[in-house]
Amino acid sequence: MSTTDNICIEFDDVVAGYKDFMILNNLSFKATKGSITLLLGPNGAGKSTALKALFGLLKLRQGRILLDGENIAGLNQKELLAKGVAFVPQGRNLFGQLTVWQNLELGGITLGMKTTHERIPEVLEFFPRVKERMNSMASALSGGEQKQLEIGRALLLRPKVILIDEPSIGLSPLVVQDVFRLLRRLANQGTTVLMVEQNVKSALKISDEAIALESGRLVLQKPASELLADPNIERLFLGGAHQASAAATV
Repeated sequence: MSTTDNICIEFDDVVAGYKDFMILNNLSFKATKGSITLLLGPNGAGKSTALKALFGLLKLRQGRILLDGENIAGLNQKELLAKGVAFVPQGRNLFGQLTVWQNLELGGITLGMKTTHERIPEVLEFFPRVKERMNSMASALSGGEQKQLEIGRALLLRPKVILIDEPSIGLSPLVVQDVFRLLRRLANQGTTVLMVEQNVKSALKISDEAIALESGRLVLQKPASELLADPNIERLFLGGAHQASAAATV
């Protein structure tokens, strides 16, 4: 397989933002199939905006976003879901007064009920704690169980790409490790994961590639293992990505 064939996601000179304020400024990067690519950088660097642009929540002013070589810029969320792209946004995005089962049913609404009901049991095998609470209201679940339910809802679609924004927010360290292990397992099975995560060191341990953004531009891309060993990692995350990149080339 050639390097080109192994590329799943490609941002090509992407410019996007809100009204007259551009967040992404000529952003270009690539993410390979079946890998976890971690987007990092200071607040306002454009990490979450990149996920939203990929999922069609933000119109591009310039450039292309490619999925397996096809330009998907301009597609809506339903079209992107049909192409195998799932988005797990930051925060809680469940229907609190519906049961776990009902939330899963809604997650599979584009599949039809027959297919959804066939897939729910296979998804729940990833989440034994959630499986035990099928008839509980989603609002009654712990923070960790709610995040697992959100990921499970995305997995119903058997996505080839999962975009996940800050999965560790509000979770205990043990639950965070459970979520990270699940993402690693999915990537090992061929799913491409593009993740934004503030818990940088833990996330780097399960990631394949790390991409640092600053002011909506790519300033550093290298294997996650190399970045984890870099003494500049804290400065990089706190806003010194450009300096750390320059230092690495000296």
